[in-house]
Amino acid sequence: MADPVVKAVILARGLGTRMRRLDGTAPLDREQAAVADSGVKAMIPIGRPFLDYVLSALADAGYREVCLVIGPEHHVVREYYTTTVVPSRVSIAFAIQERPLGTADALAAASAFAGDDRFLMINSDNYYPVAAFEALRRLNGPGLAIFERDSLVRDGNIDAARVQQFAIVKTTLTGELADIVEKPDAATVEALGPDVFVSMNCWIFGPAIFKACRSVGLSSRGELELSDAVRFSMASLGERYSAIPFRAPVLDLSSRADIAAVAARLAGREVRL
Repeated sequence: MADPVVKAVILARGLGTRMRRLDGTAPLDREQAAVADSGVKAMIPIGRPFLDYVLSALADAGYREVCLVIGPEHHVVREYYTTTVVPSRVSIAFAIQERPLGTADALAAASAFAGDDRFLMINSDNYYPVAAFEALRRLNGPGLAIFERDSLVRDGNIDAARVQQFAIVKTTLTGELADIVEKPDAATVEALGPDVFVSMNCWIFGPAIFKACRSVGLSSRGELELSDAVRFSMASLGERYSAIPFRAPVLDLSSRADIAAVAARLAGREVRL
């Protein structure tokens, strides 16, 4: 059995266009508004930066080395985790994605940090269950956590309209990833039956993913997409991904409208870095 994973990569380079957009929600305090305007979603203050809660959950699950993939302009993130707060339960490294060319390009920026080790990869604007982190780090190979769509709506802060835009996951009878369907239509979803699971970008990868990230072309959106890299790794590199299902919420901090709901869910939660 492989040793449990101790490394994690957090994609924090996103432009945060939805977070910058005024959406008619309750007004933010001055500090929240300033960070929202910058588009750095991970640093939205909810008592303390949202990313602190994510890092604390990773440490609770046994991860010890974390790489934040940021842009060259994100000095505030680097300064905070090297000067303002210096975590003791996890070490923090940084990788620079020079231009916002998509999630596969962002992940490729962390290749030196990962080396030949397996690692967790997550988004910086999601708060995932610790149980998902724990289950993934004990896999013997690549895999992902998949989340029941109804649970995300019922127990989290993601509404039904938004969750319908998430990529759905098709699995084999043996519990492996068969395909990821971006922007699924109603017929595709209906064919899956009552239990529909989606990807929230919570993965365990091995070094093969970096070859896949370097091998894919631009998508129709003009980006290098992680989902395309995963498909390439399955079709051309022989990678097989375990899909671990969860009926649990993932908090999503995508827009200003999410801040109050996420803050309420995280209120009183202990953070230890």
